[in-house]
Amino acid sequence: MRNPQNSDNEVIKTARPLILVGLFILFFVQVSAQNGTINFSGNWAINESKSKFGDAQFRMAASVLTVKHEGNNLFVDRTLNSPDGQEMKMTGKYTMDGKECENAGFMDSKTKSTVKWSADNKSITIASSTVFNMNGDNMVMKATETWTLDGDKMLKIETSNTMPDGEMKTSLVYDKK
Repeated sequence: MRNPQNSDNEVIKTARPLILVGLFILFFVQVSAQNGTINFSGNWAINESKSKFGDAQFRMAASVLTVKHEGNNLFVDRTLNSPDGQEMKMTGKYTMDGKECENAGFMDSKTKSTVKWSADNKSITIASSTVFNMNGDNMVMKATETWTLDGDKMLKIETSNTMPDGEMKTSLVYDKK
């Protein structure tokens, strides 16, 4: 007659490797999903009711963003409204590897930027420096934008712009069109 306790031990010995393999696969899938790269591509419109624009005399926030995120490249077309109501367009091309990129800025200036991923690969930070001439004086504006996605329908951009006369912070929310 077989000892039922021995039979149970054999089942446990047989099942243990299968359970360990199953747990390993589950862990691997979860870690891979967490390390998946975010893609910021899309047409985005400012959500004015959810955004906080700071205390500036006029908004420097784009009303529309068109973003193409392809591999290591980020292409951003920004549509802004000037203080006199004129529509302005700015285009930027960035690499996502921390190398410096140069793009046209406002008032015939050049903007130098670097883009870096966060440690958890869930956001990017664009750090920029723009030197421009205002009434014969060179001024430097430093800007930082941190982009995160809230699901796949909302883009949040936290900004900080620093100029000689102070700092302005905004919290911008864009809805995917």
